[in-house]
Amino acid sequence: MSYDSQLLKHLTAMKNLIRTFLFLISMPLIGQENARLSLEHYGDYEWASNPRLSPDGKEVLYSRTWINLVDDKRETDLWIMNNDGSMNRFFLNGSNGKWSPDGTKIAFVKKGEPQGTQVFVKYLGVEGEPTQITKLEKSPSGIEWSPDSKFIAFTMHVDADPALKPLGVPAAPKGANWTKSPRVIDQVDYSQDRVGFLERGFRQLFIVPAEGGTARQITTGDWDVSNGTAWTADSKSILFSSYREPGAEYARGQSNLYSANINTLEIKELTSREGSEYSPKISPDGSKIAFIGSTWSKNFYQDRKMYVMKLDGAGLECITTSLDQTPGTPTWSAKSDGVYFNVREYGQSNVYFAGTNGKVKKITSGNHMIGLGDIANGRAVATWTDPHNPSDIITFNLDSPGKITQLTEVNSDIFYNVKFGDVEEIKYRSVDDKEVQGWIVKPPQFDPNKKYPLVLRIHGGPHSMYHVGFNYNFQLHAAQDQVVLYTNPRGSTGYGYEFANAIQNAYPGNDYDDIMKGVDEVISKGYIDENRMYVYGGSGGGVLTSWIVGQTDRFAAASVNYPVTNWFSFVGTTDGAGWYYNFEKYPWEDPSEHIKRSPLMYVDNVKTPTMLMCGENDLRTPISQTEEYYQALKMNKVPTVMVRFNEEFHGTSSKPSNFLRTYGYLNAWFDKHPVKKDLSGEIVNK
Repeated sequence: MSYDSQLLKHLTAMKNLIRTFLFLISMPLIGQENARLSLEHYGDYEWASNPRLSPDGKEVLYSRTWINLVDDKRETDLWIMNNDGSMNRFFLNGSNGKWSPDGTKIAFVKKGEPQGTQVFVKYLGVEGEPTQITKLEKSPSGIEWSPDSKFIAFTMHVDADPALKPLGVPAAPKGANWTKSPRVIDQVDYSQDRVGFLERGFRQLFIVPAEGGTARQITTGDWDVSNGTAWTADSKSILFSSYREPGAEYARGQSNLYSANINTLEIKELTSREGSEYSPKISPDGSKIAFIGSTWSKNFYQDRKMYVMKLDGAGLECITTSLDQTPGTPTWSAKSDGVYFNVREYGQSNVYFAGTNGKVKKITSGNHMIGLGDIANGRAVATWTDPHNPSDIITFNLDSPGKITQLTEVNSDIFYNVKFGDVEEIKYRSVDDKEVQGWIVKPPQFDPNKKYPLVLRIHGGPHSMYHVGFNYNFQLHAAQDQVVLYTNPRGSTGYGYEFANAIQNAYPGNDYDDIMKGVDEVISKGYIDENRMYVYGGSGGGVLTSWIVGQTDRFAAASVNYPVTNWFSFVGTTDGAGWYYNFEKYPWEDPSEHIKRSPLMYVDNVKTPTMLMCGENDLRTPISQTEEYYQALKMNKVPTVMVRFNEEFHGTSSKPSNFLRTYGYLNAWFDKHPVKKDLSGEIVNK
């Protein structure tokens, strides 16, 4: 056995020992009868994702993510099982696993030599370690097998020359310790959250032989290639999304589909609509392309549909005109007569089918979140979760989709005796007679005759959707005898285009009323203590939380997490110029809209004790937004603290330790303000 093989074996053994240790130290807690969820469970929590069927449909490859509290990170392994869930076993360390079309090998990515992430291939039925087939200086992404299983395509950043080099600067003296050279920036978008400053250059398309070798660059030029590529059936060309036009960096909501011949490097433009096209998939018969596209508009929210066209770009047709929802990535039927895809709607996610004739039908139904992973030989595999079950892998036959078989139970070992809170769906009318959907999470052993604190949680985005999938945070609150309310106010996705776009040039606006009407709805049920109501949210939820405390004093305490509080200073400092387009005018033309919609402008109304939490490295809603609001609260003598998370970009939970701390600080802040008081310290509504 090689030294590397021995090292890998020892590292794997150590990882398993760590997991066993973490499980054992939590045993006193989870061994209780009808235990409640706690932060201690989190160290053993796992996620199942990305299921892929072998080409013959007999085996399932999937990812399993676990928490390494020792190294403070989440790690992902690949597991494999039979299509009935039997022989479920660890396969190897790595992620993003994909079967070769001939079914003889699996490609995946993990850390390798000389540095960073590399592409590996594991030959099935062959002893020995996986083969590292790349030696790249940058990290690859979006790996895709060629149909003949000979090549793997991927995208990777390629550096460009510096925008400007200084002239006439003398060389540093021998032994000098000069300050690091300045960073010269000339891009419109020069930073990205969770990445940092972007290197000057562009993401290009590459291929590498499946047996290993030198990666060959297929595309060039001053244009980025998006992830989500597709090979033609003859393995000679690759389809990709880009926008290869002058001034591309200023284009908003624009991309086209192209094909690149891997031998001649000829690029052909397949679409030229005003709008975006992405996620191309080629039909099994090799004659058609399905993709997701949107028609360009000035609106905040862009409507997306499923399109089909011939391989040369002719005969473009939308096949989901009758569906007022956003389709997920397409998966072709075996007969090439249509595509399967996910639709997230009304707090659920299910599988739909759209025929090339334009007829759309719902395939699965239920109060759950299904994420379609793969289809082979009439069988589908997917992720699945519902209000009381974390993410697992399921399978069903396409000709009898009502019968769903659960293949994994990755958290049954820690949740076998945990009593979760029940989740109740509510619907209510808001201003303009808008119907709004929400959910109430009740404590275990809920007693409707008691009075409970209320925790209102607001989602970010703002174009996103709360749903019925298992939510660790909500269940933690419920386990502490708090009632949780979460809703999808206007601006949320899953309720059609008009509902999602209802906050166009009006954010925050009536979405505030939608949320407050939800609070009134829960209070009307008679089990909420109105002196013990709390509110928090992050990102877009932070925007609305800071807006709420400037409009009402009905909450005992609030936590404004990684928010935008001043649109005027935000639009030029966030990671990208796109937010400039979400106002009628540029702020230097007329700042009135930016000012009117900024929570900072209403801080003089705030009476609610308000905590702020933000990552030190946040580039999406920079920490200066938090600082502005904190200083304003302090000047007005409103009770406040600012919690600045180290090694965090947007959010406060990318590291397991910070997830635990986030919830711990929420507990502490709400505990510090157990009942609503006025600023003089007097209890309101004694």
